[in-house]
Amino acid sequence: MSGETNLGVLLKSIRPVLRAGEFVFVTTQRAVSEVVPLEPLGLFHEEEGLTVILPRERADAASLPYTAVFRMLTLSVHSSLEAVGFLAAITTRLASRGISVNPVSAYFHDHLFVPSARAEESLALLAEFSAGDAPRD
Repeated sequence: MSGETNLGVLLKSIRPVLRAGEFVFVTTQRAVSEVVPLEPLGLFHEEEGLTVILPRERADAASLPYTAVFRMLTLSVHSSLEAVGFLAAITTRLASRGISVNPVSAYFHDHLFVPSARAEESLALLAEFSAGDAPRD
């Protein structure tokens, strides 16, 4: 099942959902088998180590240090991994308000990790796309 590629349709269908809980990005030299019991949301191998996206409480319980705390917004539209400009439009919108975003694209949806303190503001800004409101910067 392939996702949507039309940018206009994607932006109108965005339907952002603010997920419960707080998340952190940590880096570790631990083996994947050691972090899997923590039920990470995501893993990525980098030259410097393993990046792990975890619920904050699991990182705390495992004594894994982190530098920032995020909330996760899921874009409910089924976007194609080959869609052009979708994340660019979204991240540009958030950047225009000084909101950092760490996007993660999965097979069905894109997920945005935004600073916890700006999560509700981010949700409102993204909802403007679905409401058909032209972004006002």
